[in-house]
Formats: sequence, structure tokens, C-alpha cells
Amino acid sequence: MAKVDVFDWNKKKVGDVDLPDAVFGQDVRKDILHTVVKWQLAKRRQGTHKTKTRAYVSGGGKKPFKQKGTGNARQGTSRSPLMEGGAIVFGPQPRDYSYPLPKKVRQLGLKSALSYLVKEGRLFVIDELSSKDGKTKEIVKNLKNFGLEKTVLVDSKENETTKRATRNIPRVRYYSAEGLNVYDLLRLDAAIVTKSSLERIASKCGVEG
Repeated sequence: MAKVDVFDWNKKKVGDVDLPDAVFGQDVRKDILHTVVKWQLAKRRQGTHKTKTRAYVSGGGKKPFKQKGTGNARQGTSRSPLMEGGAIVFGPQPRDYSYPLPKKVRQLGLKSALSYLVKEGRLFVIDELSSKDGKTKEIVKNLKNFGLEKTVLVDSKENETTKRATRNIPRVRYYSAEGLNVYDLLRLDAAIVTKSSLERIASKCGVEG
């Protein structure tokens, strides 16, 4: 197990804690990280795109011009894809982009992302994450003590006051341990987790005890 320092919000050491190798000491699997991020982004897609087929284009009840004598190709409806303002052939329709991903692959991806942050020195453990007054400026000030702006904050349980204090900071994400995800861990600069959340994070990664 790797032993790391536990800080307070002033970045003063207040203790230490052992990080289990089964979660925070794994090999960084880029292939797994890529697979999990693709899966997450696919789940987030709205899939509300749509083009009009012939059934949805207005008009078309009358033959646009006579069959013969115009020199043009014959047309039976203005809804034809060949006509200006007509339908779209094989255009995108509403669909669900999500697909299943095995739980063990998701857990492996999370362990790989956490291990990557530990190896890069970008995972910090603090004793308590709670915000005293629920003010955004308080969280911003605390993050500056760590020299951070783009950060994932992880607590054992979601605290409404802390959630309110962080929701207006565009490059900060606050989660309970259950909400931790690979995409945000990789796209933001660092992660700050509470000491009490480590056991729940391990459980989410499929490691008990």
C-alpha cells in the first residue's frame, strides 16, 4: 500500500493514510480508459437529431409540372428528394446511442484513472470537504491553496451545502463516491477526495475491505 499525506483546506498535513494497491496502484490501461470514456460520452448523447422524410415534408399533393413537353425529368411530387425543398433520404433519426459495458470493465477503468492520478501526484486526500457557509468564493479560495482550478471533489456522501458552493464553478465537479467517473477524472487537472470516501471508492471499484 502507498502511504499519502492527509491535508486540511490550508494544505497543512494533518495525518496520513494508506491507499490500497488494488484501487490506487494498478497499471494504467489506456485501452480500457478509452473504452470507458467512449461509453460515457455515448450515454450522454441526446440523440434528438432528425431530418424530414417524405412523410414529414409539406406539400406534394399535386404534380409539380406536366409529364411531357417541359424538357425536364418527370416528377410526381414536390416531396421527392430530387426536388429543392424535398425530403432527405436516409437522414439521421432520433435514436439512443447508449450501449451496455460490463461492470468489471467500468471498475477497471476507474481503478486505472485513479492510479494514473496517484502516479502523477494529482490526487490529494483531505480530512474534510464540507463548506462552512455554502459560498462559492470559499471553495475557490480553498482550491487556490492547492494551486488548482479544474478539479474533481469527492466526498463520502453528497453534502447539499458543498454542492451549492461548487455548482457555479465551471471547471469543478463535486460528487459523492458513487458519482465518481473516469471522464471527469481524466479531463480535469486533479482530484481531491476525503479520507472518509476512500472506503466507498474502493467499494465502487469492486474492492471490499
